[in-house]
Amino acid sequence: MKALKKVYFYLVLLFLYAPILTLVVFSFNDAKSRGRWGGFSLRWYQELFRSSDTMDALLTTVLVALCAAVISTILGTISALALHKSGTFFRKSMLNLTYLPMMNSDIVTGVSLMLLFTFMHLELGFLTLLLSHITFCIPYVILAVMPKLYGINQNVYEAALDLGATQMEAYRKIILPDILPGIISGFLISVTLSIDDFVISFFNTGNGIKNISILVYSSKTGVKPENYALSAIMFGAVLVLLLIINLKEKKKVIEESGK
Repeated sequence: MKALKKVYFYLVLLFLYAPILTLVVFSFNDAKSRGRWGGFSLRWYQELFRSSDTMDALLTTVLVALCAAVISTILGTISALALHKSGTFFRKSMLNLTYLPMMNSDIVTGVSLMLLFTFMHLELGFLTLLLSHITFCIPYVILAVMPKLYGINQNVYEAALDLGATQMEAYRKIILPDILPGIISGFLISVTLSIDDFVISFFNTGNGIKNISILVYSSKTGVKPENYALSAIMFGAVLVLLLIINLKEKKKVIEESGK
């Protein structure tokens, strides 16, 4: 039975990661055809860094993702703290409203935001693209932070207040360290969602402002081989980031167990 479970587990991993591994392998393929191996080459990586359109789209993607993640993490954390302190009925009502954009289809959110920006006479461009990404990232941050707030020992916070700490000091030294894993998770989710988004970005960007997903969609010749190289680099960067985070968490657990 154990052997069967292991086989099933490895098959699931193969199903999940085989497409990504195929993409990484073909990013080193010298041939332009996807059905033929022309030998190992860094040709498409060189083409990637020579392409000004791709570099501009990558810069826009990273800039929007980081700005949206930072702003949505701050706003989402503050919102989660406020909801945690509010009454039960109000908190549940607001959480239901907050999670509504997560349940909505992307096209509904994208068109709704576009109509809102048009009504407000905001010219579609980088600002509207950033605002739209912040909008759909905030609920995920709240979703990541709220469970950590439920697990906090409220007695420690109240004891800090009784010992003379201000509310700001108590939040900074007691609450924030406890919910930090949730904040980091919300930030990483926001970055991933922002980089991945296409539909909302498509409806809320202007002329000359493209992220990677829009650039790939607007390519008249289909997916270019240099996009394989770009995807491989992005996958590698995410993998390294996750490894660093996991190693830090493991080190923290070892240090705490040693105490």
